[in-house]
Amino acid sequence: MKTTATILTGLVALLHFGFMYLEMFLWQSEFGLKTFGMTPEVAANSAVLAMNQGLYNGLLAGGLVWSFITKNENSRLVIRTVILTMIVIAGGYGAATAKFSILFTQALPAALALLLTRLSKPA
Repeated sequence: MKTTATILTGLVALLHFGFMYLEMFLWQSEFGLKTFGMTPEVAANSAVLAMNQGLYNGLLAGGLVWSFITKNENSRLVIRTVILTMIVIAGGYGAATAKFSILFTQALPAALALLLTRLSKPA
């Protein structure tokens, strides 16, 4: 179970680096417009906000990477628990206020990683 939790945590980190890239660098591209169902005008007017949102996603991903390079097992568990919990909360909020699919793309993978991480902790 610990291996599965670690792999899933890594996938959540990769997802959030992907969200960061999309929001910070592809927001006004054809791909960004299509992904978020925006017009070029809406994308231009919200680009700074998207970059800020992307930065937060990158910081969350960075926190998960930190948990991989931390040598102390207890610290690793605390870092992963905190960061994954923040992602679940942010994903739930995003699903409730912005786009319901965020529940499945952000909150659910993090919730599964969090559950497996907590279940695999040493006794």
